[in-house]
Amino acid sequence: MSTEATPDWRLKPRLPSPVEELSDAGLSSRGIRLYLKRDDLVHPDIPGNKWRKLKYNLAAADEQHQKVLLTFGGAYSNHIRATAAAGYDRGLATIGVVRGEEHLPLNPILAYAVDHGMRLTYMDRATYRNKNTPAVLARLREEFGDFYLLPEGGSNALAVRGCAELPAEIPFHYDVICCAVGTGATLAGIATGIPEGSAALGFAVLKGGDYLTEEVRRLQEASGRITTNWSIETPFHFGGFARRTAELDAFIKDFRARHGIDLDWVYEAKMMYGIYALAEAGRFNPGSVIVAVLAG
Repeated sequence: MSTEATPDWRLKPRLPSPVEELSDAGLSSRGIRLYLKRDDLVHPDIPGNKWRKLKYNLAAADEQHQKVLLTFGGAYSNHIRATAAAGYDRGLATIGVVRGEEHLPLNPILAYAVDHGMRLTYMDRATYRNKNTPAVLARLREEFGDFYLLPEGGSNALAVRGCAELPAEIPFHYDVICCAVGTGATLAGIATGIPEGSAALGFAVLKGGDYLTEEVRRLQEASGRITTNWSIETPFHFGGFARRTAELDAFIKDFRARHGIDLDWVYEAKMMYGIYALAEAGRFNPGSVIVAVLAG
């Protein structure tokens, strides 16, 4: 499978995405320069790492002449939303297998997916934990027919390949590049694409995220390149995936007031909070240049 072609999107992505320096007295007083890689501006409906993860997967679906995309996610999965948008843009049918039971009315993410043609089906949590087993996949094919399978979060070797293209878009030297970590593919890809001497730092958005280290290694192995230039911070989950606290909300409000940017509370806000906390704790050397990826 070559998957060399880039899908012919009707709505063209904005690439390379902008890189903006963030003026922040709290960081500059510690000798730290922080840049934002605005991948949230790549595409209005398929931002950042979602577009990068889908890019080569959609090319593979084209090569296989598949007309249906099936994927998995929780009720607040941005990947579910992005897959629906991509299918709508490409004229493909989409099926979203959602963890847990149906709740009505639909939240904005699932409502958007349905409005863009996605068929939602729900899977109990016990079965969902075994969603990648042959038995569960066979049952899905019996129900829905043939489809191109996108893993949860879109995370596979082709997703890693797409994310590995991001670092080449940064036109200056940096010491650390940071991203939020949900499934691990974005960090796995970025770490394979960064220049020598730089490091990648992920911030887990799930409680109990220590297992993500093995996931990143697995994804890198599947993509054919294993690196040791990355690590994951796990304390900044604020209660777990799609969970938030008053402290996180206050940080988001303050960041908006100071910088005019609304941080996504499920992913990017936790990463940005973690960057500031580590800077305050002296984890970054004076003179460090940090890039934070806002993936949308």
